[in-house]
Amino acid sequence: MTRSVGLRPAVHKLDGPLLRTAFVLVLGPILVMLDTTIVAVGIDAVAGDLGGSLGAVQWVSTAYLLAVSVVMPLSGWAADRFGARAVWMSSVALFTAASALCGLSWSIGALIVFRVLQGLGGGMIQPLGQSMLVQAAGPARLGRVLAVTLLPLTFAPVVGPVLGGVVLHTLDWRWMFLVNVPVGVVTLLLASGALPRATGPGTAAKLDVPGLVLLPAALAGLVYGCTAGAGVPLAGGTVLMAAYVAYALRAKGTPLIDLRLFARRGFAVAAGNSFLQGAALYSSMLLLPLYYQQVEHAGALEAGLMLAPQALGTAAVTLVAGRLADRMAPRPLILSGILVTLAGTYAFTLLGSSPAAPVLLLSLVVRGAGLGLVMAPGMAAIYGSVTKDQVPRAAGAINTINRVGGALGTAILALVLQHHLDGGLAPAAAYGATFWWTMGLSAATLLPAFLYPGRERRPV
Repeated sequence: MTRSVGLRPAVHKLDGPLLRTAFVLVLGPILVMLDTTIVAVGIDAVAGDLGGSLGAVQWVSTAYLLAVSVVMPLSGWAADRFGARAVWMSSVALFTAASALCGLSWSIGALIVFRVLQGLGGGMIQPLGQSMLVQAAGPARLGRVLAVTLLPLTFAPVVGPVLGGVVLHTLDWRWMFLVNVPVGVVTLLLASGALPRATGPGTAAKLDVPGLVLLPAALAGLVYGCTAGAGVPLAGGTVLMAAYVAYALRAKGTPLIDLRLFARRGFAVAAGNSFLQGAALYSSMLLLPLYYQQVEHAGALEAGLMLAPQALGTAAVTLVAGRLADRMAPRPLILSGILVTLAGTYAFTLLGSSPAAPVLLLSLVVRGAGLGLVMAPGMAAIYGSVTKDQVPRAAGAINTINRVGGALGTAILALVLQHHLDGGLAPAAAYGATFWWTMGLSAATLLPAFLYPGRERRPV
């Protein structure tokens, strides 16, 4: 019988080769996340230098997000067809080359085109890296190795705005992109010697052409409709997504995102939780820096530093949570993490009453600890619900689901915040009222969390 990735035998140590692989694979997502947060800080500088309108400049970010959402579902098929290692390195190379082109852009139009190329490279890096890491770690070390890779990623939202502020203060905006080039080159050099070669190609089904037509268009409509608040693309994306589901359920071959994975209760539960977690996490990451900038009048650099307590809370708990995930069932860990996250978020619902700064600081630490308690066990539960050969397609599916949840949650909270501001609420009170929606999204994650396994599974 095939052994599932999630059937955990006796705990094994994290050896040197695995840690080297994990170190290299985490460089890719860090590169992408830092770029995203740095660019968000420098949009105004780009507009001022290249002379674009606000509407045109927004496409510098929107085009990138659309490209990521379009290419991400292809990662599973590409890994099966060409080998995860080759596709991952090609994606990093494309992202690096596109970063150089972005830094050399001569107009807003050229920059938007090069950002699309960046997104096409960046969209596959995280799911492919996760799939290689899961396959290299095996079931006994899954929670701990995922925790090791999550640890540096928690600081990217903090380091990005800080680095962006430094770049804009001392250098030209073009260095927001050019800084990726040496990091990308070093990543590729390290990857050539550290990444396992055992993930070779040769077993992939034919490319799902109908799925390739329907699913990326559906995701583009959903992501753009959510981020831009546009009803027509959102409706179109919903219709196309329904058409893809109807097609994929009857497809004779392997569809782009294999809906048969959702027949596994563990994967379906983890996917639902990942969707809601994405909505809760990404929406709060919109609100927190905006609150400090618009209400506390902090600069981008200072706002980034004010998120550091949350990252420290996550870092303090993630490694412990990863170790526990290799020894315990996921349900108690994930439920506890959600409750701690809710406790850390509550103070921000009281922003209209001007809670003391130390209270908010401590709340961010608590909130970060809750997120750390959820992340590694949640990811281990996702990959523990599928067999080893299903990992690449599961990684593509779960990252796509998480990204769509993040776009939807961010759009909802942006609309809610604007509604409160337009309704005459004071800015602090408007943010406090909107954080109740963040609480609601976090509370909603309790529903699928109760369906996780309550007992540790044993090898068959």
